[in-house]
Amino acid sequence: MRSRDLWQALSARRYLLSAWPWRATAYLVTGAVAGAATLVGLAVALVVGGVLTVVLVGLPLLVLTALAGIPLARLERQRLRLIDRAPAPARPVRQPPATGPWPWLITRLGERATWRELGHALLFALVLWPLDALAVALALGAPLHLAGTPLVMATAGGKEEAKVLKQWTVTTWPAASGVAALGLLLLALGGYALGLAAGVRAELARVLVGAPGEGDPEARVGELTRSRARLVDAFEAERRRIERDLHDGAQQRLVALTMALGLARLDAPPGPLADQLAKAHGEAGRALEELRELIHGIHPKVLADYGLPAAVADAADRSAVPVDVALELPGRLPRAVEAAAYFVVCEALANVGRHSGADRAEVTGGHRDGRLLLHVRDDGRGGADAAAGSGLTGLADRVSVLDGRLSLSSPPGGPTLLSVEIPCEWTERFA
Repeated sequence: MRSRDLWQALSARRYLLSAWPWRATAYLVTGAVAGAATLVGLAVALVVGGVLTVVLVGLPLLVLTALAGIPLARLERQRLRLIDRAPAPARPVRQPPATGPWPWLITRLGERATWRELGHALLFALVLWPLDALAVALALGAPLHLAGTPLVMATAGGKEEAKVLKQWTVTTWPAASGVAALGLLLLALGGYALGLAAGVRAELARVLVGAPGEGDPEARVGELTRSRARLVDAFEAERRRIERDLHDGAQQRLVALTMALGLARLDAPPGPLADQLAKAHGEAGRALEELRELIHGIHPKVLADYGLPAAVADAADRSAVPVDVALELPGRLPRAVEAAAYFVVCEALANVGRHSGADRAEVTGGHRDGRLLLHVRDDGRGGADAAAGSGLTGLADRVSVLDGRLSLSSPPGGPTLLSVEIPCEWTERFA
């Protein structure tokens, strides 16, 4: 994101009469001061940490030094308000999996933003602040010195001479006035030079410590990831809404219809009408069963109430093939992960019952290394092929939405093993 306010001000006619030259000067001066302080602080921390490393006390200090870029980046984002009134947001970082300093430290050390900010701190301490100071000295120091030449002559104690930039001697008042006029002209040009230097300096700071702009590939990838997560959440919410509407609406009407047809059968005399009522009663009952199965498949209540292990065990009980379940989880997982995993298991067991000819199947898995691992195995004939339209492509797509991976091993003659990995962090929030 460009420093729009400063660049727009530079192109305005009244730039020198506005506050922007002063803001640019303040940005560069505070950068020089902060950079010098950063250099001293980093040097002291590295020297003390290196010396104390012999007794292992310095190691934590060196680790904390690697985080020095975080507060400096926060300060830099605040200083950018001098150049651009729009805030400079920080790059997004992952939330620690648990509370406390140790999870936070591990998370931040694993973030690219942390090392980018450390690189900015080193560049700031070694290169940028001297350039800030040099820009201010050249754009303000030299012109002010020239503009003050008549004042220097007037206070020279009767000598009526003045040194200009310690290089030339001025001995006449017309020459001093000419030098002063040159100094004022250079001061005006220096105001523009300071604005340009501050703008370039701010652009570099935004690249290093600010959030990526809209045109940045990293920003587009991040936005796509976030939008995909929002779509998954919206999809699951819509599924739950449909399940609720079917359960509370259509199912209740079918139950009422079934009861009404049953009562009508009792009151109808034997004959064609009674036979038609019996047929209609049976069809209504079958429709009710199918609707209940549909509701159960969309988002079963056992999954919402008791979690994935209980829902998988329930699906195994309803499977046409005997299924052994060994699924160990430390607690509840995110809803989207639970729903996707349940859908995969149900579809896999349905495929086992329809196509494999297996006598037995098993579902195993757990949560390890930040991933949900699921394995569905059967002793059937094998030969399953994801490219043959068996529905495995849909399962892979469902898992890939959550950055997961699905793999299949099904040699002719069996056995068939379907493996699923879905990244997810188990925390106390889901327990």
